[in-house]
Amino acid sequence: MFYLPFFKIPYIILLLECVNALNYWHAKAICPRTGFIMGRHDGVCTVVESGEENMGDNFLEVLAFVCYLVIVLGVGVYFFMKGRTIKGGDKEYFLGGRNMNGWVAALSAGASDMSAWVLMGLPGSIYLWGMGQVWISVGLLVGTICAWLFVAPKLRRYSIVAGDAITIPQFLTKRFQSKSPVLQIICAVVFVVAYCIYAASSLVACGDLFTTVFGVKEVGGVTLDATFYMICAAVIILLYTFLGGFNAVCWTDFFQGMLMLCALMATPLIVNLAMQAPDFAPLAEVAENPNYYNLLSSGKMDWKSLSDILSGFGWGLGYFGMPHILVRYMSVRSDKEMKKSRIIGITWTALILTMASVVGLTGHQFLGAYLNEGNKQLVFITIVRNVFPALIAGIMLSAILAASMSTADSQLLASSSAFASDVYKPVFRKNATDKEMLWAGRIVVAIISVIALLIAMSPNCKGIMALVECAWGAFGAAFGPAILLSLYWKRFTYKGAVAGIVVGFSVDALWYVFLSSSTGLYEIIPGFIASFIAAVVVSKMDKEPSKEIEEMFDKVAQEE
Repeated sequence: MFYLPFFKIPYIILLLECVNALNYWHAKAICPRTGFIMGRHDGVCTVVESGEENMGDNFLEVLAFVCYLVIVLGVGVYFFMKGRTIKGGDKEYFLGGRNMNGWVAALSAGASDMSAWVLMGLPGSIYLWGMGQVWISVGLLVGTICAWLFVAPKLRRYSIVAGDAITIPQFLTKRFQSKSPVLQIICAVVFVVAYCIYAASSLVACGDLFTTVFGVKEVGGVTLDATFYMICAAVIILLYTFLGGFNAVCWTDFFQGMLMLCALMATPLIVNLAMQAPDFAPLAEVAENPNYYNLLSSGKMDWKSLSDILSGFGWGLGYFGMPHILVRYMSVRSDKEMKKSRIIGITWTALILTMASVVGLTGHQFLGAYLNEGNKQLVFITIVRNVFPALIAGIMLSAILAASMSTADSQLLASSSAFASDVYKPVFRKNATDKEMLWAGRIVVAIISVIALLIAMSPNCKGIMALVECAWGAFGAAFGPAILLSLYWKRFTYKGAVAGIVVGFSVDALWYVFLSSSTGLYEIIPGFIASFIAAVVVSKMDKEPSKEIEEMFDKVAQEE
């Protein structure tokens, strides 16, 4: 049996790729319209609706999904068994013992960041509204570059010096050498609220994916609909998060990140080859929009275009306050591995965002106006199912499952660590054992999963992109300024951090409810600015930090 040199999992992924290739060449059929290999082998090149495919195709797609899920659960079981022989307590479970190598940390940070919205929400927005939506990708790329360069290395060192903090709330508290649990409790509340919304987006993506692929069916008196599929996804995510903790989440994120990248790289390439056929015609009439390829969404520099540009760059601010991404930076084993992580992480994100945008633009030409505002998020799914053979399509669509699960598991783990380490032990059970804290965290994971499932099932749920936008803004506005000031301003105080988090979260929420629609401006921008101002003003009004806090700050600065 052959094994990967860096991880004891058989070469099952390589085996699957070989099976895919065999299936590809054995079952290929030529589309009379495009002259290219079709996704369904019935001799007609038409859009495949859910429920229209034959049982053989359906079986192959199911087989691909099952293989993927077996691998994911296998990773969780592996680390569960391994964890029983390793003594590390909550640090091992919640931060992987600070022993992540550069590749795993980088791809885990990326995969936990790029949830299903990068395969569904972002391509769908660009597909429908055009190049004016590309500013989201630009803003995210700028944000991730700045985070890897200016936040990641310093946060890793500072969290070690500050009492070996393993969570963001714990880092902020130890950074100020405070014994008050107020900041940790506030952080935990923000975590629970935002992560319930964020995790719901991943479950919605899973529901959309499986409903589109398999349709709604009755099996043994059980209705297999979006709700059923979302419940299944929640159970699977819970299982491997429960079993393996941070290690399982990071390693599954690593493989899921690779799968996402392969799917986004391959799909537009194959589709563009298909469109080169002399008799190619789009699957529906291409809607004419004079501003579709204009980076100014309205075609001119007015408030609509300016607000879209500002909002796009506003997405980049989220990286400074995203807890499940920040802890990846903290988990890197050394400064040498951190340098490697920077390059890998930035490159991966740049490729993912670029290709997601290309998928949206390609879909505009390949699908025409087949999809509308109500189902625009299905652009990637629709393309894949009508270009690739069934088994390969199943593997490609597993990338959506990978994106959903890699983000959801990271969010659940971050929320459980925040509650167990930052609330349960310091507030309720100061003498809690490591085992007790692990189970407290697992219970919180289960509770958040249930709440997220209820949000996802709600008829008022506005879809994947809206949910992600809401949660991303809340985290960025609340924690972004606090993290930056903690790392770069010696005069920053505990009260300033509390004020910044509360004001940022509140302004973000209020802007979202009352001003987001009328102004067209993403709520993270006013929330971030208000948080920064509140943190600075309150810190200036507060007494200066103690000599010990300033010495700790100087120690971190000297290590750079």
